[in-house]
Amino acid sequence: MTLSPIRRRLLYRAMHRGFKEADLVIGNFAKRHLEDMTSAEVDEFSSLLEVPDQELYAWIIGREDVPDNYNGPVFRKMRDFEVATLLLSGSA
Repeated sequence: MTLSPIRRRLLYRAMHRGFKEADLVIGNFAKRHLEDMTSAEVDEFSSLLEVPDQELYAWIIGREDVPDNYNGPVFRKMRDFEVATLLLSGSA
């Protein structure tokens, strides 16, 4: 995977969120999808990474409602990512 410097920084931030569950979901999602994201999707992903870990993770697993301004295509793809689904089912 050859990423631009901006995407490499986003990948690093996604993989080092602060607690294991967020690292698994967000980091693995970034590893899988960041390379193929459009510029608009990269911008959305970058905005999502600005959200505090616990809050973003609560949105992903459905513990809290996601605000409309964050509920875009990238967030929905992250929420539906198989690692997030495994965590929700308790299989991970």
